[in-house]
Amino acid sequence: MAGFSDFDISPNLVQALEKQGLTKPFEVQVETIPEAILGKDICCRAPTGSGKTLAFGIPLLERSKKATSRHPTSLILTPTRELAEQIRNVLSPLAKSVDRDVISIYGGTSYQPQLRGLKNGVDVVVACPGRLIDLLDRNSLSLDHVDLVVVDEADRMADMGFIKPVRTILSKCSKKCQTILFSATLDNEVSEIVRLYLKNPVNIGVGPKDISIDSMQHLFWSMKDHGKVTIAVEVISKCGRSMLFCRTRAGVDKLGKKMYESGVSNSTLHGGLSQGQRDRSMKEFSSGKSIALICTDVAARGIDIEGVNCVIHYDPPEDGKAYKHRSGRTARAGSDGLVISFVQKSQQKSYAQIQKQVGINYRFKSPDIGSLPQLDFEPGELNKKGNPNKSRGSKRRRSGRGGPPRRSGGGGPPRRSGGGGPPRRSGGGGPPRRSGGGGKRNNNRSKN
Repeated sequence: MAGFSDFDISPNLVQALEKQGLTKPFEVQVETIPEAILGKDICCRAPTGSGKTLAFGIPLLERSKKATSRHPTSLILTPTRELAEQIRNVLSPLAKSVDRDVISIYGGTSYQPQLRGLKNGVDVVVACPGRLIDLLDRNSLSLDHVDLVVVDEADRMADMGFIKPVRTILSKCSKKCQTILFSATLDNEVSEIVRLYLKNPVNIGVGPKDISIDSMQHLFWSMKDHGKVTIAVEVISKCGRSMLFCRTRAGVDKLGKKMYESGVSNSTLHGGLSQGQRDRSMKEFSSGKSIALICTDVAARGIDIEGVNCVIHYDPPEDGKAYKHRSGRTARAGSDGLVISFVQKSQQKSYAQIQKQVGINYRFKSPDIGSLPQLDFEPGELNKKGNPNKSRGSKRRRSGRGGPPRRSGGGGPPRRSGGGGPPRRSGGGGPPRRSGGGGKRNNNRSKN
């Protein structure tokens, strides 16, 4: 396959791809697009970062019909808001070339723009199951005109408990609907979706059947809880762009605040933030404005972030599968990567079990910053000495009675006037803003 022009797709779509520098298709696109263009159901096992969005997006745009008010003709289901936005951003400029419109629908944002888009007759809907079910219950749209549906990250849907909503949604689409399913694995509940909703699917497999963690260096460092922040700062100073995974939303907020106070520019990401805050966090980290992304497992899968030099398991992953997905954010596209697990004495047994589950065997050692590889990265937020810039003090402005300092986006040190301190950071690195007089926080949930 020489290029996208060799596919049976419109010249306008080919030109739109070329404008974005996309001329040669990836393996998953070569395997998927011709079959999907013919209207066949497809069951594809492919990892994140393999080019899936265009693999289903190109045939979807080529085959999508014009919609009428509140009756979209194509649907893409995805497990997270970030992935929905990622897909919409990729497909929107291509859709314009073939006179089609794309809208994203997910919770945590205002209903009005979504309702307005549906009323105007949007052709392609990229949606998370929860908000879509909500809008269906409100009779804000109908899916009976949808004759092409994509289920992306189906295994992640299963992990997040979305299989029942997905089945409800699929049952409301046209009976003649073409269904394309992408998943890293095709077992358990995912296989049930395939059995019930795909008709004689073409089976495609791209890349390894399991996530490979062989291309990254793994370290398991024994330490006490009170020393974790200091070690994390030193690791980031040495390695550059890093992702740090915590178990809970509250843990993310707490660590974000501590890292900021230690001079590390960071963005935070978890399910308790508004969509605007989550978008800002992703933009800051992706653009290099912040050098660290502190997150729950909401960012462990589906999101394709380039240039992550190091992954730190600040809190233990739930199991071996979670370890692989977290770790897979680094060493992408053939680059080097480092994975460090911070292990407290009480956690050694669970980490030993995780190592067994993923097929590795490493000793627990004391932290050794000097042994870390000097990975290539843009200095960005680091000063000339290679250390994070220390924040300068200023008085904090308080909101309400007895509450913590007022913050923008729920995180980081307070907003300052007069330019005396570090820039204000969005994305929720510190405790949430309270209203009124110091009531209890409600952010100790472990959901993403």
